Amino acid sequence: MDFSPHTEQDERAMLETIGVDGIESLFEPIPRSVRLETPLELPPALSEPELVDELSALASVNRAQDLVCFAGGGVYDHYIPAAVRSLAARAEFATSYTPYQAEMSQGILQALFEFQSLVCEIYGMDVANASLYDGANSVVEAVNLAVRATGKERVLVASTLHPHYTDVLRTYTTGLGLDIAVTPTTEDGTVHWPGVDATGAAAVVVAHPNVFGRLEDARAACDAAHAHDALAVVAADPTSMGILKSPGELGADIAVGEGQALGNAMFYGGPYVGLFATKQRLVRQVPGRISGETLDADGRRAYVLTLQAREQHIRRAKATSNVCTNQTLLAVAAGVHLAWLGPVGLATLGETCASRTAFAAARLAAIPGCSLKFPGPHFKEFVLETPVDGRELARRLARRGWLAGPGLGGWYPELDRCLLVAATERRTEDAIVAFAEAVEKELTEP
Repeated sequence: MDFSPHTEQDERAMLETIGVDGIESLFEPIPRSVRLETPLELPPALSEPELVDELSALASVNRAQDLVCFAGGGVYDHYIPAAVRSLAARAEFATSYTPYQAEMSQGILQALFEFQSLVCEIYGMDVANASLYDGANSVVEAVNLAVRATGKERVLVASTLHPHYTDVLRTYTTGLGLDIAVTPTTEDGTVHWPGVDATGAAAVVVAHPNVFGRLEDARAACDAAHAHDALAVVAADPTSMGILKSPGELGADIAVGEGQALGNAMFYGGPYVGLFATKQRLVRQVPGRISGETLDADGRRAYVLTLQAREQHIRRAKATSNVCTNQTLLAVAAGVHLAWLGPVGLATLGETCASRTAFAAARLAAIPGCSLKFPGPHFKEFVLETPVDGRELARRLARRGWLAGPGLGGWYPELDRCLLVAATERRTEDAIVAFAEAVEKELTEP
């Protein structure tokens, strides 16, 4: 049965009102060269049971659920506790964004307040916002904040920051006249920060751990920024905060990160949740939304959105940001996961990831023809140099049931024979040994 919201009489009345002879007249401004002149050859409509069967068959073609995941590069296969799924899925939290009638939604605002408090605690910062769209977006907003706060337009970005983050930064800031400079990379897969000149920079951006899983000298990066009155931006993996010093302890002015690893699945590449925290002195420059705690007229604890105007409508070009919303549902999941872990759990998670990564690195580097491209301290992932193209090896391993990569040639052409390998707490030693055997077979068998 067809459904049409408008009757023929409705359509005639609307056309007469706007003074048009027929619906076709509405399409005259569109060049005929780009119009679809012949009807689409679509199959006949299906009933609901037939449609469900058809979609199920299409979904079964995707093998992602069957692959054992050793993939890294910014998205990781972490265990999501049942408590996180249960609490985040409650109807009271089932909203993508902060409600527009915010003060009527005290439960959501309290959950966001707790999320902000936890982000501040793990990052060693004073104030956090209610989340951003993803880690890359958080880097962009940190740079924009630094440019506003310093009045300078040069931005120094570590070459070991995730290349997608740098690409998004360039895209977002196109037309703003920013000079985005990228540092060189040393042979050990890090940046030699004492040799970096941050003269005239508004911000220095460093990832710790970096895109190769290597631990940067983030303190030296912060020192390089402060020596030239720039703001130091540290992009940190939140799951490493139980065993590594926080960005605040290392001297960062702004801490950002991708929150996918906290309570959120890999989601086939998104959506994710951006973490953003900074010092109290910069609170009025913070982008997005902030949930604040206060007292109502009767002295009862209450939660409100604070320091917020509908900026994209009101201040326009003078706005601190045009991102006036957030990823509430994913932020709630991240907050629940952090609360579930607690300080001891977060430390245990970090220790487990570090030990599994070290075991995997040693086992894979022992394969004939393979080696660690960047030896040294790693967290959660490392770069394996192989005798073949890394991207091709990843494709071949997927046929054997293993998800690895990405191959790094697409990001760094000089690393075309390199593969990024991640080992989270979900990868047991037996799974790591089996994965190494699969890599060895792929490299030795014809």
